[in-house]
Amino acid sequence: MSTSLTGSNDDVEATDALAREGNDDDQMSRGSLTMAWYGVASAMFYVYVGAAMAVAYGTANALVGIALTIIVYSVINAVLSKYAINNRTTVAQFSRTILGTAGSSIATIIFALIAIYYAVFEGSIVAYAFQTQFGGEMWMWSLIVVTYSTPLIIGGVRRFLDKLNGFLLPIYFFGLIAAVIWAASLYGYNESWLTQAPEAPIQFALGGPGWLATFVGYMGVWILMMFTMDFASLGKRKDTKFHQWVSFGPVFNVLAFGFSAVAGIFLTFTIPGMDVTETGVAGGIVQMMGILGLLIVFASQTRINTANYYLGAANLKVFGERVFGLRMPNLVWVLFSSVIIFLLMLLPIVQYLLLALAWQGVLVTAWVAIALTHIVLSRGKRQEHSAIEDRHYKAINTNGLIAWTTATVVGIFMLQLGQINPELAGIGSTWGPILTVVVAAVIYGVLWQVKPTSRTGLSRSSSQ
Repeated sequence: MSTSLTGSNDDVEATDALAREGNDDDQMSRGSLTMAWYGVASAMFYVYVGAAMAVAYGTANALVGIALTIIVYSVINAVLSKYAINNRTTVAQFSRTILGTAGSSIATIIFALIAIYYAVFEGSIVAYAFQTQFGGEMWMWSLIVVTYSTPLIIGGVRRFLDKLNGFLLPIYFFGLIAAVIWAASLYGYNESWLTQAPEAPIQFALGGPGWLATFVGYMGVWILMMFTMDFASLGKRKDTKFHQWVSFGPVFNVLAFGFSAVAGIFLTFTIPGMDVTETGVAGGIVQMMGILGLLIVFASQTRINTANYYLGAANLKVFGERVFGLRMPNLVWVLFSSVIIFLLMLLPIVQYLLLALAWQGVLVTAWVAIALTHIVLSRGKRQEHSAIEDRHYKAINTNGLIAWTTATVVGIFMLQLGQINPELAGIGSTWGPILTVVVAAVIYGVLWQVKPTSRTGLSRSSSQ
């Protein structure tokens, strides 16, 4: 018996060698991948969340929490992106190692549904912006948004994302700066936005301080770490350091979280009567700037939705093929996911954004904690490659599934504390995601030592 992480089966050795020795010719250049990924940086979602955190906990607490978020995101993404580039692995492929093929199917469909949910949210914002500027019915603008968004991903991510997002990036970046200058000129500049405190004093008690609550709020967006792995798998190994620092690291996170949040906070406390809601920020910009504001919203939401549409369709395809054996062209999966997106846009799903973030945050943070623990414990060893077929993996890897299930149950229980006793709501919402991460990492680490034969996720026949 061999317990090597690559196994000694001829097929596994051959595919492992292929992944190890494959060159970078078929991978994306650093510029193309960076522009493709930076489409994720320009979501109005970040503008809204930053403003919402400042309203809830005060500007100072929000900025501290966002700074901590930038640091933690940069560290985690450095680990995940390096691993994904070196092993050419996506979330779906990596999940086979930590969860087994059946477990990875669960992770894949969750990933797909979350990407679709974000596509619905971001699409609803641009549809609302069109309605604000031109009037009309939301269903009509929703259909228009889905209609122009769908063709952008037909033909594969490498063909459109870098060109489109490279063109739209300066529109978003300088457009948001223009919105800030416009608001200051129109309504006057007042430094009170920097010292803004909650309207009603918040008793943090055991729930923790406002900066921690802000940081935990951004944990609901750890899905971006799964996005990171899928995009990083397209990169060249020689560009690993660049991607760790620029594409997925501090430079990106400062732009996505820091820049957007500061702009959102300033606009919220400067534009009179602007609602801090999912669509209110975009609507306020359009009302203030007219067609130029609409262009900013259009550029930002089109950029982020290229990633949402792509990841939603790609992971739906993996799930459909793995679970139902459906072998259909990419175009069919793209159209299928777009129909789902349009139908969901007809529902008031945007109103439940924060609730969705809390629930998905539990599932995603648990997965990220397990992934990080696995990568750290298996450091220096090649244990997973995209070239290895599903048949070489176990259907169920109990190490990962036990850790993931237990952490998820703990996290959901913590989130429900407020339903049991309203006085415990702060404790559950703040400490729930943190406890989820700790439980997932600790259990997986313990099982790693107790059940070493399950470390690779490879079936017994592939490790003999």
